[in-house]
Amino acid sequence: MNQFWENEYIQIAAYYSVVILCIIVFLAVFELVTKYKNWEEIKRGNVAVAMATGGKIFGVANIFRHTIEEHTSLVSMVGWGIYGFFLLLVGYFIFEFLTPKFHIDEEIQNDNRAVGMISMIISVGLSYVIGAGIS
Repeated sequence: MNQFWENEYIQIAAYYSVVILCIIVFLAVFELVTKYKNWEEIKRGNVAVAMATGGKIFGVANIFRHTIEEHTSLVSMVGWGIYGFFLLLVGYFIFEFLTPKFHIDEEIQNDNRAVGMISMIISVGLSYVIGAGIS
């Protein structure tokens, strides 16, 4: 059975499956903390929400990229990925806190693409910093 789990194709499939599951769970968490419904807004054509959500997906995937490169066990990879997601979530709250003149969620819900773009860039940028820390 060890030979089965040591197969490179099986390992890639395992990492892929676990990361997809984690992305789904993490997007559900983001859905809970934002004041808008991501997928309903995207269905309505809200580009700002699509950019912010895309940045979150890319950010989480990038964090997991670093965890896969650095950690050899699936459990360790998931643990560091959860920690990285937590840091990304903290970054989201800091972004909201540092913009007291307007509310990020309201602007994104109103399809303010400038705010959606900045939100996307922050998620992507922080994921590189988090990933470097994990590596």
